[in-house]
Amino acid sequence: MGLSDSPTYEVPIAGETDGSGDRIPDLSPREALERWLSSIRVSKAESTVSAYWYQLKHFAEFCEEEEIVSISDVSGWDLEEYKNYRLSTGMKAATLNKEFLTLRSFLQYCARVELVDDSLPEKVDPPDVSRDEFVDDTRLHSDNAKSLLDYYEANEYGSRAHVLLALEWYTGARLGAIRGLDIDDYDSEREYLQFFHRPADDTPLKNGKDGERAVGLPTDICEIIDTYLAENRHAVHDDNGRRPLVTSEVGRPSRNAVRAWTYIATVPCIYGACPHGNNPETCDYLSYSTASQCPSSRSPHQVRTGSITWQLNRGVPIEKVAKRVNTSVRVLKKHYDKPTELEDLEERRREYVDRLSFGDSEGGGA
Repeated sequence: MGLSDSPTYEVPIAGETDGSGDRIPDLSPREALERWLSSIRVSKAESTVSAYWYQLKHFAEFCEEEEIVSISDVSGWDLEEYKNYRLSTGMKAATLNKEFLTLRSFLQYCARVELVDDSLPEKVDPPDVSRDEFVDDTRLHSDNAKSLLDYYEANEYGSRAHVLLALEWYTGARLGAIRGLDIDDYDSEREYLQFFHRPADDTPLKNGKDGERAVGLPTDICEIIDTYLAENRHAVHDDNGRRPLVTSEVGRPSRNAVRAWTYIATVPCIYGACPHGNNPETCDYLSYSTASQCPSSRSPHQVRTGSITWQLNRGVPIEKVAKRVNTSVRVLKKHYDKPTELEDLEERRREYVDRLSFGDSEGGGA
């Protein structure tokens, strides 16, 4: 199987890429890329390495089309031509910015091991991107989340859709963390979940062992989980003999399945009229394979973004939220903390605004 055919990245280092005894090997751009990705796999999550591969495979293909045989032959002009080529495909500047930052990291590795000139990484010129362009503001808003959860409470209590949305919303966890939960990771009596990094069983956490944590849950959310486990969970094990908390009919769901289930669970016409004027009986967006195309359905990442904003708006300190959702305060502020101006006024500053009045408690003296 070729690298581009694999959903996750594994690098096979061919024997001839070691230079066949030469002090510094003459690697092609693709071989150098494979070598770099292999070197970072010990410290990066598999999903991150895969993302790097998909970002830079276009660069390897570009070099092959331009007949650049050796990575040492890449010049600043080649980088400029590649940038223009990628822009000509219509890709967004924010996407290209991220791709070129990864390209710079790759070339910094090449410079460190003397495959390219030390000055080459500095010739990578990512396009300028404003913060508004770089951050995706799409999220599940708290009023929509409440409407969805109210619907499930009244009509599909303890269903898979109900428990999945409740878990995503009240923990703010990533898709992979939710997928990796086992029944044994949940404590109903003490009302918390534990997230564990288990890469050998295909349930890694994005931040590895640093992502392991316990997250408390409200009592009513534990009651939803308890009902799901008692009435609607499929009595199955995964391929490693573990008992997934959220299941498919045959075992632990794939990442794509969890993503598709979330899209279906957040389609707004579940609880009210379609905001796009479609008839739910004939709408094309209400199936497993098409729900992601609904303009108002949301992905697990967008549920996470909405959850984090909501937790902050409810007054949970930002440091506490960062620990619950396993990210840094800096990253949280940049990528996830997205209150509207009205939310910021009504939710976050109200306690201070209420102090701005003359009253008997002011004190003072004659």
